[in-house]
Amino acid sequence: MLYDDLARALTDAAFERDVRSADLAQLTDEQLGELRQVAYRVDHIEATPATSRVALAVRRAADERRPCATPDACRRLFEALVERSRHSDLGADLLPGVAALARCADPWPDLSGPARALTESLLERKSVAHPYALFLVAGLGDDDTRRAVAERLGEGPVARAEIDLLTGFTPAELLVMTELDLVNTYVEPESTPEVWRRLADLPAYVDFARRALEAAADRADGIGSGEIPYRSDKAFTAREVAVLGQAARVALLRDEDWLPDVYGRLLPGVAVAPTPARTVPSQALLYELVRAAKEFPTPEAVTAIRTARSLTRHAGVPKQLDKLLKKVEAALAQRTEVALRLPRLGFDDEGVLRRPAGDGYTAVVTVTGAAELTWRKDGRPLRGVPAPVRRDHGDLVKELRDLVKRVNLQLATLARALEGGLPVDTVHRFGRWRTELAEHPLARPVVGRLIWEIETAPGAWRTVLPATEDLPDAPDDASVRLWHPIRADAETVRAWRDRLVDGQLGQPFKQAFREIYRLTPAEEETRLHSHRFAAHLVHYRRMRGLFRARGWTSRLLGPWDGGDGDEATRTLVADGWRARFSHAFVDWADDDPVASTDRVRFDQRVGGRWREAPLAEVPPLVFSEAMRDVDLFVGVTSIAADPDWSEQGPARAYWERAGFADLTETAEARRDALSRILPRLKIADRCTLRDRFLVVRGDLRTYRIHLGSANILMDPDDSYLCIVPSRTRTPAARIFLPFEDDRLSLILSKAMLLAADSEISDGSIRAQIAGGAGRPRF
Repeated sequence: MLYDDLARALTDAAFERDVRSADLAQLTDEQLGELRQVAYRVDHIEATPATSRVALAVRRAADERRPCATPDACRRLFEALVERSRHSDLGADLLPGVAALARCADPWPDLSGPARALTESLLERKSVAHPYALFLVAGLGDDDTRRAVAERLGEGPVARAEIDLLTGFTPAELLVMTELDLVNTYVEPESTPEVWRRLADLPAYVDFARRALEAAADRADGIGSGEIPYRSDKAFTAREVAVLGQAARVALLRDEDWLPDVYGRLLPGVAVAPTPARTVPSQALLYELVRAAKEFPTPEAVTAIRTARSLTRHAGVPKQLDKLLKKVEAALAQRTEVALRLPRLGFDDEGVLRRPAGDGYTAVVTVTGAAELTWRKDGRPLRGVPAPVRRDHGDLVKELRDLVKRVNLQLATLARALEGGLPVDTVHRFGRWRTELAEHPLARPVVGRLIWEIETAPGAWRTVLPATEDLPDAPDDASVRLWHPIRADAETVRAWRDRLVDGQLGQPFKQAFREIYRLTPAEEETRLHSHRFAAHLVHYRRMRGLFRARGWTSRLLGPWDGGDGDEATRTLVADGWRARFSHAFVDWADDDPVASTDRVRFDQRVGGRWREAPLAEVPPLVFSEAMRDVDLFVGVTSIAADPDWSEQGPARAYWERAGFADLTETAEARRDALSRILPRLKIADRCTLRDRFLVVRGDLRTYRIHLGSANILMDPDDSYLCIVPSRTRTPAARIFLPFEDDRLSLILSKAMLLAADSEISDGSIRAQIAGGAGRPRF
């Protein structure tokens, strides 16, 4: 009955019937396939509103379910698409027909007539929106039709080579290619399109990807050498850029061993003009190859991008590459299977590289905490670059300075990759981990300062800190993973924190002092969302910058239609879980946009689709790491942490309230670190930790520094003391910190300044201490 009613609603304008998605769910795939071709015959200009609504609902359901179709239904659908193209200013739409063919029972019907008509309609247009669908449909017509399409799509040698590849593909392989028509490489996808993995399983395409990228690198080399005439931004056609971007994604996904050399030639090659002009051979290809690396990053690709960025003379390219590089490195941190790969770069087993520079001079690059370049004369250390070396060996000096930068960047990338493995509980094999990380001359300084768990026997884990102890004996296939405090008891966590501070051992990222976020009773009650970090006012530009740095994606907010709110998202655990953080545009404050924060939700990928998950079902490690990011976003960008905030109204009330509120987990970790650091300082007898504050006794007043915002209240009247960071000049930078934390450094700097308040020379600060600041009191 439902099928008959819907069929009548699509063909009889006098029969009105509304349709809901629940109704369409009752249809079988065969019924939906039959209705689809009828729905595409509906002319929206002449149809009644009711008919149009039913047709649209059927088409959407078919797009979502991709129902199977009989050969006859496929034929009638193609005929409907031809008819529809004659009544539409947009021309033919091939995707519904291609989708039907993908689910059409063998043998396919004779579609030569409709195929020719659809192809001719699209060839009349200036651009081709879906090239692979067009090529597939053209092949269903005749040889002349396919040749016409091949000529249209074959703009440039690389594009023509792809046409040769497609000509030899089977219909099933061509259907895989048509999935590329739905991929927009300019838009950041929520998850990696599966089409790249399907292409990577086609040997012929993998072989083509190598030939295409090598040919592109050869062309870039030819332009650089002058063998090929240079025209700014004309080295590759638009079609070639798209084809090469797709080839790069497949090669990066497969982590092909030939790709580093090609990327190392191609990216600088398209970023540097062979003339003194501040132009480039192809901005389009440069950015497309970098976007490909963002989806499937490798350490070598990061190096190639940085090389291109350092060489280009184009004024705008470095800024764009810097933005993209942040995303590439954040993505690399999630791709731990390749991110941990480090070349030795000529360093010996002790992490030292020596290069002679003539007349008894030697350059020495040492990797301890970071790479450092020093110079020696006959074995004697020198304070700087010797003048004779600077004069006669300038190229060597530049090469070694670039090497130091490169090594330090690789070490930073390695640290980010290791930290990125924490939410997924990445497990390494002991043999490879020991050889390629723990004993690697470059990786050792990073790996050695982290706490690891090694499974020395089934179910028996031994915790080690390689920088301070020997590695245990374990089989090469034994499991190794980073220790995480969420799996340890409080006593063990305290012991590790004491050990790091006592040994003055700073970690490359916060591990022993890492914050833990567990489900609260309030979150158990709300069930699907958390309000833990809601109702905060933040500096929006800063927060969005942190989104990008931590691998979250979001739309730009602003006072325009659709710009009032968004959800920042981050996908974790190999696309298995997704965190969502809601925020909304509020207003402007001195040309600085302010946003408000809202709830956090989690989704689980089930059957290829995201499903909102109760918080209790989220793995504790995933929940903790996602909430840690959100705490960071709020804590760093909240206007409550802005010492110079002067806006009034509701924002001022929030500033006064939040600037001295209860401590979050991040601030609690800061408090714990301070409890270990303060006894070692000269001002220890003037400092006391109380609840939310570090209390500092000066000669003139007593001060309470909030451990979350670093805002200061002065006793005895709780008046506010404004000290902006740029005015704080103390030896605090030389204090050992077990982890990097700008807010912790700021608190210590303020404490050291205020402990000697009688020696402060800044007139503004002295006036406030004396009571003449005119600031509000709490």
